[in-house]
Amino acid sequence: MTYTLYGIPNCDTVKKARVWLDGRGVAFVFHDYKKAGVDRAAVEGWVAEHGWETVLNRSGTTFRALPEADRAGIDAAKAVDLMLAQPSMIKRPILDLGDRRIVGFKPEIYEAALA
Repeated sequence: MTYTLYGIPNCDTVKKARVWLDGRGVAFVFHDYKKAGVDRAAVEGWVAEHGWETVLNRSGTTFRALPEADRAGIDAAKAVDLMLAQPSMIKRPILDLGDRRIVGFKPEIYEAALA
């Protein structure tokens, strides 16, 4: 089976995930959502599965640069709109395994999921 890894290529965590997957011969395609975009259904699905608090990268510079009004009163719908407007606010990477997704990269979580 071929999985999909969502992210942006210059992100260090995405680079680590790609190296980890390649090193174990895991077949995947890389989806650069800054260049290729990401559709609303995908982001809404990630939020439904993991919660907007997990999927929205609030520690990144893009989010921190938002005006206070945009950072206030966030709920799932507002988080989805923010991530669609600026995909770099999506936590990286997201590994789509078909039946579930993994948000972020931790080798032990990938190992368990792909065992």
